[in-house]
Amino acid sequence: MRMRMLGAALVMMTSAAMMSSVMADDDDAKGAQKLAQQGRDDYWHCLAREYWRDGNQGMTEQDFGRSIASACPSERQYYRVALLDYLTTQYPDIDAGAHLATANRAVESAQKDIVTAFVKHRPPVK
Repeated sequence: MRMRMLGAALVMMTSAAMMSSVMADDDDAKGAQKLAQQGRDDYWHCLAREYWRDGNQGMTEQDFGRSIASACPSERQYYRVALLDYLTTQYPDIDAGAHLATANRAVESAQKDIVTAFVKHRPPVK
């Protein structure tokens, strides 16, 4: 009887520890997602500030693209790292190199979108 009670207590403690671990993992994933979203937003806002700079008026698409590629280095790096952390948290069994490639593609996509907007909205050449 005593062993059964000890066994039942052990099962309950193990179950509670496992639930706590699952909840902590869920909190970690939510926190990582929030940081990745914040990194994305910060990077986009920085790129938007670059988009509206006065010096961009006469730039070619290629010059603007080079300018954007080198703009916002700290925001870009934070976004990349936060997204990498989120992907690693969500998909721990996938190779870290694949996560890095995905994060790099997300950064490149943001840059491409800004350049596309620049090309579409620039005044016609006279």
